[in-house]
Amino acid sequence: MPKDWLTLSWKALVARGLAAIVFGIAAMVWPVATAIALALLWGVWALVEGVGSFAQAFQPGTSGWARFALIAMGVIAFLVAFFAIFSPAVTAVALTWILGLWLIVRGGFEAVAAFTTSTVVPRWLLVLSALLDFVLGVLFVANPGKAAVGIAVVLGITAFLWGVVFLVTGFIVRRNLAEGPVSVPSSA
Repeated sequence: MPKDWLTLSWKALVARGLAAIVFGIAAMVWPVATAIALALLWGVWALVEGVGSFAQAFQPGTSGWARFALIAMGVIAFLVAFFAIFSPAVTAVALTWILGLWLIVRGGFEAVAAFTTSTVVPRWLLVLSALLDFVLGVLFVANPGKAAVGIAVVLGITAFLWGVVFLVTGFIVRRNLAEGPVSVPSSA
């Protein structure tokens, strides 16, 4: 039987499923710690981004304007990284606040688009999307701390459900492999 990504290793699918379930449970049990950990990871990413910008700025052949832009981006990345690494709780709240503002603005644009564009999508769906974005944005801006925790819980639920799907898929693949080769109809 030809092997595809599902049949390569049912054990890998089960392991991935278990890891996702454990992560999901941990994120739901400790949502504040999860939000802080995500802010820390974002800070580390910003630090690496800053190093990369500086390294690229001083490559031979980099023009004056490009060098200036890369150095500026590197400095900003270092400032963000410093803030995120040394104040991750504040960073998580700030990122949630920014997400809220973005959702409010996005909701406004979607509402305008619902009545100004010609589309095959029913306008009520666009209006519903705009309202959802706007309401979530207002909720995030009104209480960014609780929203950051809420995002961590939703991430945990998503990871948990994803893990269950991988776990079940792994055991189904194991059962099907134990039963012998399966004839796959060819599409002609």
